[in-house]
Amino acid sequence: MILTAAGLAWVLCVGALLVAGRYVMGWRQGRPAVIDWRAGLAALPRRYLKDVHDVVERRPGAGRMHALTAGGLMASVALALLGVLPFLQASRLYWGCVALFSVVGLAGAVLVWRRRWPHKPSFLSGGLFYAIAPAILCCLGGLWFLAVWAVVSDTQTGPVVWVGQVMTGAGGAALLWLLGAGPLKHAFSGATWLVTHTRPGRFGGGRDTALRGIALDAPMLGCIAPVDFSWNVLASFDACIQCGRCEQVCPAFAAGQRLNPKALIQGMVHAMHGGVYTGTPAPGAPAVTGQGGMSQAIVGEAGSIHPETLWACTTCRACVEECPMMIEHVDTIVDLRRGQALMQGAVRPGAATALRVLRDKGNLAGRAPAERAEGLAMLDVPVLAEGEETDILLWLGEGAFDRRYSQSLQALVKLMRHAGLRFAILGEAETDCGDLARRLGDEATFQMLAAEVVTTLSRRRFNRIVTADPHAFHVLANEYPQLNDGLGASWVVQHHTTLLDELVQAGRLRLTARAGAPVAWHDPCYLGRYNGQTEAPRRLLAGACQTVVEMERHGLQAMCCGGGGGNPVSDVDARERIPDLRMAQARQAGAAVVAVGCPGCTAMLEGVVGEQPQVRDIAELVLAAVEEA
Repeated sequence: MILTAAGLAWVLCVGALLVAGRYVMGWRQGRPAVIDWRAGLAALPRRYLKDVHDVVERRPGAGRMHALTAGGLMASVALALLGVLPFLQASRLYWGCVALFSVVGLAGAVLVWRRRWPHKPSFLSGGLFYAIAPAILCCLGGLWFLAVWAVVSDTQTGPVVWVGQVMTGAGGAALLWLLGAGPLKHAFSGATWLVTHTRPGRFGGGRDTALRGIALDAPMLGCIAPVDFSWNVLASFDACIQCGRCEQVCPAFAAGQRLNPKALIQGMVHAMHGGVYTGTPAPGAPAVTGQGGMSQAIVGEAGSIHPETLWACTTCRACVEECPMMIEHVDTIVDLRRGQALMQGAVRPGAATALRVLRDKGNLAGRAPAERAEGLAMLDVPVLAEGEETDILLWLGEGAFDRRYSQSLQALVKLMRHAGLRFAILGEAETDCGDLARRLGDEATFQMLAAEVVTTLSRRRFNRIVTADPHAFHVLANEYPQLNDGLGASWVVQHHTTLLDELVQAGRLRLTARAGAPVAWHDPCYLGRYNGQTEAPRRLLAGACQTVVEMERHGLQAMCCGGGGGNPVSDVDARERIPDLRMAQARQAGAAVVAVGCPGCTAMLEGVVGEQPQVRDIAELVLAAVEEA
């Protein structure tokens, strides 16, 4: 009997390895990847126990459920494997430990059961996921019978033994089936992905969010079929546990746009293996008829993901931030967009128009370059010519063409002058930094625009760049240094909230907190989630306003305004507008003023109709506090 328990454990592990091998054979059809196996394997325990569980525990009770289930199952099976050692076979203490860990796993299985019974939350998938708890209960229940019998009895036969053997064998077979059929494949795929992750800088609380460039002379630009992804990225799709956290935080899904990030990743799994998705689909997305296949096109009505799903993403990274398996949804979407844009010329009509204007005019507004600085004309801001030098180069960005946002830039210029800073702008030499083109998948246009910007900046001398546009800040600071063909260039780049906070801390700007309506800070995605900068603007608001409130979704969990990723130009259908949802959250928090730090956020949130909180750039609020002082 004792050897039977150990033998069943060994059969279970060998079967798991065979199933895992089948997944590996599929992943190997993807592109090769350079992996630092030693570093990845050494980091796995911390990545799993710390980084993954930090995210898991954000959902109440989920961390405890996972720790009990996974910990109890792995520990009890691992101990049972040792039952083949002669000196342990007669040890009641040893079998008592097996029984103890089996109970731990059984407690976790009960929590897994209660998670979907009697009512399954909408964000969780159904189907075979209902079988996980019964399979664990059966396997560990049988192992518990066998272990307890080894503790209390000297006989190796009897009804208890037979029941334990049947339960352990049946439960183990069910677990192997679930590992191969899908719901438990993350146990192996997830570990593989954590070891071989494409962004190891994300672990340990780091930020690694810059899109990777591609060589435009490569035979395949972006991704069309699963084989176009690297093999470790294919493993990341199988690592998805369908927990629905991405679905819960996705602004496009909340607004009824045709995107559900969980369904998108499962669409990638379908493209690889086929199968049935039992979770919530993308809202209103037309059905697709693809049967899957490693060399079959992923996007299309005859594929696994509908084109309207692909273009609904705002690239806000809320899904990535909340994924316990650290899956890179945005990287996948951009790679698919690159395939559509560069290989098939299949972008949305509005996006195609925007990209054409960018290529022809060098800015999204389609206006003469000299008009960018018209809003600052009365302030007589110096223009930095070729060969000249200044301390700070003020990057105006696309928002400068908008008359409303020019007021925000005017406030920033007045604050910089009040602090005695030496700065200048590029004037008509400033062109678009290429953020929109890159997020829409048009890497060729992005690299063309980037080359122009790098050439322009290389002909001038300055100590740092300051911009009020988080998108430009992110691209200039994090993505330009990675440019190919010798174009890569690095500068010190600051968002204007960081600069203003430094000036306040240094005493060069003195604030008097003004009494008035409650103010809430709206975190721009490309400042908060992309770059982890959430505290400087809050310190500024605390110094400038007496009454500051916080929206429920804030900081790294803030909700997108809907203006990123080319969403406004991609002809996206929706039940509601994302900025309408965000302003409703501001009202719920009691805010009469929403402070912003991004021209896109200003435009999107001010576009909400009806009686709404006032939208003010943080520079405008700080200027008022300085003038009060």
